[in-house]
Amino acid sequence: MSSVTLSIHHQTVYRYGSQAVYSIQRLHMTPRAESLQRTLDWTITTPGKRRSTLDSFGNAGDIVTLSTPHREVRITAVGHVEIQAPKQGRIIEKMSLPIPVFTAPTRLTEVTEAVRAFAAAYLPSARVNTSQALALAAAIRDAVGYQAGATAISSSADDALRLGLGVCQDHAHLFIACCHSVSLPVRYVSGYIYPGEVEHSASHAWVDVWVEDTDYSGWVSIDVTHACLQTADYCRLAVGRDYESVAPVRGMRRGGGDEQMTVQVDVALRK
Repeated sequence: MSSVTLSIHHQTVYRYGSQAVYSIQRLHMTPRAESLQRTLDWTITTPGKRRSTLDSFGNAGDIVTLSTPHREVRITAVGHVEIQAPKQGRIIEKMSLPIPVFTAPTRLTEVTEAVRAFAAAYLPSARVNTSQALALAAAIRDAVGYQAGATAISSSADDALRLGLGVCQDHAHLFIACCHSVSLPVRYVSGYIYPGEVEHSASHAWVDVWVEDTDYSGWVSIDVTHACLQTADYCRLAVGRDYESVAPVRGMRRGGGDEQMTVQVDVALRK
């Protein structure tokens, strides 16, 4: 099976208007250990103290604490990951959690009446095949146009559906909410995508949905924003219930005043 190697550089910088006396960040910036992707080298650079973690979803992470006065937090992840395309989008793995864990709604994926009505045309039951899942993804892509800045990280699936605009995070949340309307297991995936010549962010979000095909029962990974199956252009960082559970960088601080955050992600094919 052919593979590609992605060269990834991800930097997040927080700058504060005044000195912060303490900050803590939870990171999900380490590629998942999965059969179809192999981390060749990976370096995370942070200030302060860093402690490695492994959560219940099998995601590697870090907790970063900085307890001396500071006005900036700079977090950088750099490395190379070799990736094989999952055949027909299928993600084969040993399950560490019961499948029903991924039918539980969250604030960002709440099933409202509008979501339920939208989903009804595409999800007849909790048993769907890959074609039906892709049809739902295409419907969401058409109903929620891609527009950066139209929503915030706190926006819910219902918000995006009513607005008709959003980004990859919103597309994934709406897909998840639709699946929850019929108790269909589904996971949020955060990671990177090689953008090629297309002008879109290299930081990306998509979904794994549980399908029942004639020859397969298990997870299939779907990029809702592009209504397609995952290919070798995708590096998987973390899986969870929604963005809040797997955000690349999320934290809190004491002091600091106003905050400015800048994020730069570059993904290229290794020559």
